Amino acid sequence: MEKKVIVRLCAKIVAETDLYETDKEVQNLIDWVCLSEQIKENNNTIRNLTGEYKKIEPDCRDGVRTQLERMKELCKERNSLYEKQNDLKGQKWKIEKPLER
Repeated sequence: MEKKVIVRLCAKIVAETDLYETDKEVQNLIDWVCLSEQIKENNNTIRNLTGEYKKIEPDCRDGVRTQLERMKELCKERNSLYEKQNDLKGQKWKIEKPLER
């Protein structure tokens, strides 16, 4: 709860000022928070897809073709999210590098 309040407070401050446009560190910090949230959401989606995959897998071994096709779709979607995660982590790393002092 505290984190959400702090983020909302910071968002309000930034919205009322031109800090995002004028201060590169503020811009990097905000972008870092946004990327971190997107990474968390993607990780949750990956966990859900993996859970669904594990539920379907036993039936697939019994030869249920439609569930096998769904598994393939889940794998493609999960792999796509993994690729997106790597891109996001790369962007986050680029932002973090100048913040380290």
